[in-house]
Amino acid sequence: MTESQPTAVRVEPDLEALARQWGGGGWRRFFFPAFWLVYLGQAVDGVARHAQGAGAVAGYVLVAAFAAVYLAALPMGWGRNTRVFWILYASGFAITAAEAFFARGDAFVFCVYLAVLTVAARKGRAMPIVIALTLISALLPRFIPGWGGRINWANGLSVLLVSLAMFGFFKVVESNIALAAARAEVARLAAENERSRIARDLHDLLGHSLTTITVKAGLARKLAEHGDADRAFAEIREVEQLTRRTLGDVRAAVSSHHEVTLTGELATAREALRAAGMVSELPQSVAETEPYLSEVFGWVVREAVTNVVRHSRASHVRITLGPTFVEIFDDGRGAGNGFGNGLRGLRERVATVGGTLTASNGMSGFKLRAEVPSARVQEPVPAAVR
Repeated sequence: MTESQPTAVRVEPDLEALARQWGGGGWRRFFFPAFWLVYLGQAVDGVARHAQGAGAVAGYVLVAAFAAVYLAALPMGWGRNTRVFWILYASGFAITAAEAFFARGDAFVFCVYLAVLTVAARKGRAMPIVIALTLISALLPRFIPGWGGRINWANGLSVLLVSLAMFGFFKVVESNIALAAARAEVARLAAENERSRIARDLHDLLGHSLTTITVKAGLARKLAEHGDADRAFAEIREVEQLTRRTLGDVRAAVSSHHEVTLTGELATAREALRAAGMVSELPQSVAETEPYLSEVFGWVVREAVTNVVRHSRASHVRITLGPTFVEIFDDGRGAGNGFGNGLRGLRERVATVGGTLTASNGMSGFKLRAEVPSARVQEPVPAAVR
């Protein structure tokens, strides 16, 4: 069985959520954009000066129509740029061209709003259109008779400056959305990692403890069948104590306060192997092992002994310790090829301290070794045969 490799997660900002940056949903998201429609007063003034009667009415209607199109299109421009947006976008250009017949050069104030829509929809690809809008609003009045005959620098500069400001504004808001999305993803991954930790701890805790309880209960039954009631009662008492301790371990694992030590796991391993009828060869001391490796090596011993008792059918087990390694060998049939769930979780634990976990299955038995690279090289702790 192969281990699944972690994949990098790329967080994409939800650009449609930009609309909510204006201050909420419903009519409130239109309030901030609508505030800036005050500059359409230039077009209204142009209609008042250059059109009369029905022409003036048409000019005012076009101003109102452009305002409605702009407010409807702007939130869509931040999102997926749907077909409706592009229809509204094209309508804005058409209304601008029509308004030029009534407001003349003042109609080009619409280009400021068209530039905002362009920046919102096309982001980094908006500059050519923005430049075109800047040139049209500034230069066209110079070449159309009756429009003043001079370059309208104010309109052109307004389009350019507003466009640059909107580039920066949308970038900031987009970054905020991306940051919020990243925080949500981090929270999701943290919850997922916590679930994985609890699942791994419960597997290691319950797998070892239930295996020991099963072995001890079976031993107690055999002793009772052979009339050795005292030893049977002693085993049952140990089963009861182990059950209570396991319950506490499960509660501690869920609350992330479970403490595993190499010394404690070696003592438990000695008892579990004895109950399973296996000869154990365990270290007398853990003094040579680096203290910071005590917990992770304790987990290695726990999982390895659990697998030996469950699956190996071994008669002899040897545990060897060094400053930065622990090795468990049994003369049984081994665990087959590859890593199961327990050993996969164990490999993850060892990897957290920069170490590696290797398993080898040969004719003479099965060997599991966890090792953390170290500059110090020392001899392994001698084992005492029991």
